[in-house]
Amino acid sequence: MASEPARKRVAVLISGRGSNMVALIEAAKDPAYPAAIALVVSNVPDAEGLKRASAAGIATAVVDHRAFGRDREAFERALHAKLVEHRIEIVCLAGFMRLLTPFLVREWEGRMLNIHPALLPEFKGLDTHARALAAGAKRHGATVHFVVPEMDSGPILVQGSVPVEPDDTEAALASRVLAVEHRIYPLALKALAEGRVRLSAGQCLIDGVPAEQFWQRQS
Repeated sequence: MASEPARKRVAVLISGRGSNMVALIEAAKDPAYPAAIALVVSNVPDAEGLKRASAAGIATAVVDHRAFGRDREAFERALHAKLVEHRIEIVCLAGFMRLLTPFLVREWEGRMLNIHPALLPEFKGLDTHARALAAGAKRHGATVHFVVPEMDSGPILVQGSVPVEPDDTEAALASRVLAVEHRIYPLALKALAEGRVRLSAGQCLIDGVPAEQFWQRQS
């Protein structure tokens, strides 16, 4: 009988509580899920997410960016060495609050995902919920995309949205968007780990279909 294909070894990079990390860990508890969370790395030594990962039995590591001063690439080379040491195949950024240099982006091109709390290309950067409310957006949500040198600009793998309510506060909207993040990140990682995702001319294809069309067919 043919053996099951090996699960892809995934590292999750965090800087804080790691709520999206937990969503990925929960998804990977299913033996049929094609990815295993093999490592959680933080640039913040006391990040809450490290304790949550350890409690789930996952290896953790700290690469403190402060030890490298302003040399961002030196920090990333140390981080990259840690990923290689653990035989990582896919990297997921989950609240990793560091702007990356071209070095790390090149090393993990097509194998590094990020989740952003907005419907890109709208509201790149920080304070997305407050900005969506200030702009009078009718819908808001989250995006999983491939990492490229330009911030929040890589090919989009999946998006999910919620309506913006007339009486929404920033906290209420953020809470609903976070639930979307926890739903779509495991879907995105699954598709990538299964080898169904291809990048073509800056566009993300799943099973040969543009990602947006693919997800519309699933709904």
